[in-house]
Amino acid sequence: MPDLGHEPAARERVDLWSDDPLGEAARPRVSKPDDGAAPAHRPGAGQRLVLIHGHLRHELRQIREAVEQVAAGQRTAATARSMINQLTMRQNFWTLGSFCASYCRVLALHHTIEDQAMFGELTARQASLRPVVEQLEREHEVIAAVLTELDTVLVALMADDGRLDAVGHHVRLLDRLLTSHLDYEEEQLVEPLDRFDLDV
Repeated sequence: MPDLGHEPAARERVDLWSDDPLGEAARPRVSKPDDGAAPAHRPGAGQRLVLIHGHLRHELRQIREAVEQVAAGQRTAATARSMINQLTMRQNFWTLGSFCASYCRVLALHHTIEDQAMFGELTARQASLRPVVEQLEREHEVIAAVLTELDTVLVALMADDGRLDAVGHHVRLLDRLLTSHLDYEEEQLVEPLDRFDLDV
C-alpha cells in the first residue's frame, strides 16, 4: 500500500483481534453546551463530515457483502467485480483486491487530512477536545494497522484464492472498528465542527 503520510506510530503494538483494540471502554467524552447556552449555528462542517462518513460506511458495506456472497457461492467473482465496478469511488478497479486497496487509500487519506488539519484547528479553538482528538488519532493508528493487514491478505489472495476467508475476516474487522470509530467521532465532533464551521 502506498505511503499516504499516515503510518502507525511506533508506540505499543495493539492486538487487532482483541475484544477492544480501539480502547472503546476508555474513550474520553466532552460535554456539549446546553441547548440554551449554545450559540445559534447552521449545520455546516459537522454535517459535511457525517456525509463523508456515510459514503465510507456505504461502500465498506458493499465490499463486505460482495466478499461474503463470493465466499458463500451466491455470487461469482465476475459478478462481484461487475457490482464493485459500479461503486462511486472506483476508477477502473477490475478486481476485488484492487478495489479494496483503493478504498483503503481513500480512507487513509481521509484520516491523514483529519490528523494534519482538522484536529489541530479544533483543539486550537476548544482545548477541552484534546483528549478526544488524541483518542481519535490513536484509533486512526489502529485502523491503519488493520488496513496494512488487509492489504497483505489481498496480495496473498492474488496467488491463492483459498485466502478469501482471511480477506472476509479482515473486512469484517475493518467494518466493526471503522463503524465504531466513525460513530464516536461524529458523537464528539459534529457539534463543535458546526459551531466553528471548520472545513473537513
